[in-house]
Amino acid sequence: MRSSDRLIVAVVLLALSALVVFYVVVHHHSQAVIQHAGNGKLVDKTGYYVGVAEANEVGSYKPINQFASAIGQQPNIVLYYSAWDDPFEVRLATEAHAHGAVPFVQMNPGRVKMAAVAAGRYDAYLRSYADQVRAYRHPVLVGFAPEMNGSWDSWGWHNTRPATWVAAWRHVVTVFRQQGASNAAWVWTVNANSNGTGPIQDWWPGASYVTWVGIDGYYFYSASTFVSTFGPTINQVRALTSKPVLLSETGIGQVAGQVAKIPDLFAGIQAAQLVGFVWFDQAQNQGIYHQDWRLENHPAALAAFRSELRAYQNAGP
Repeated sequence: MRSSDRLIVAVVLLALSALVVFYVVVHHHSQAVIQHAGNGKLVDKTGYYVGVAEANEVGSYKPINQFASAIGQQPNIVLYYSAWDDPFEVRLATEAHAHGAVPFVQMNPGRVKMAAVAAGRYDAYLRSYADQVRAYRHPVLVGFAPEMNGSWDSWGWHNTRPATWVAAWRHVVTVFRQQGASNAAWVWTVNANSNGTGPIQDWWPGASYVTWVGIDGYYFYSASTFVSTFGPTINQVRALTSKPVLLSETGIGQVAGQVAKIPDLFAGIQAAQLVGFVWFDQAQNQGIYHQDWRLENHPAALAAFRSELRAYQNAGP
């Protein structure tokens, strides 16, 4: 082989080697970002997260796998609700991690008084919970006493003073940090503005106590749109903070016109540059505010969701 030919071959091999290394590094990084142990690292990218909340998911991962099969991919957030005095659901979290998902727990205090939480009366429970989260080692999204700007829970508007709620939130975050649960990412979760909600700024605990902002909201009516459902709340949140925003619980009801509104949801998330959403995949069938939110029993809605999901993920920056 001539020396010039050997030089060409060497250059080509070097270029191929560089491409292989580049692919391996980028591919590994893309697969490992949300799975990095112990540092609570999450991805701040528009439309990155597609999560789900399923009935009976704490007992079995089967409902989540069924949802994954229906939409054509595994969700990368799994939301569940934790009653006060319940332990952290390590089994569910471990299985979620094995499927490439971040567990998201909303700690609901029930009838526990926020003043008592702020005063440290439940620190033994909080320390135990924080220790379980820390031992899990992988990122965990944690919310506490969510939808506090609504009036339907004991910790919420008209029932608890915002300053008292803020003190309780800060105390819970502080206890987790003192226990070394640095893998806990804090999702300050408000309800989308409605006639039954109060001013969200009154409940803001400060940027140092928040990782992400969560907004819970649903398409209830045929007139519901992304802008009407979430627009005012997103604007108010952005006036408070530049933290990433997640639709922490959402769905489109049959009354709202699920098939027709699914494209609007995906387009709205992209336009507002949210990090993603968690679909409340449960059938409640208890009136306008508790509709059938599921996709699996509605082929046309499921087809629309799958189509929009492909475009949504390809459109992210």
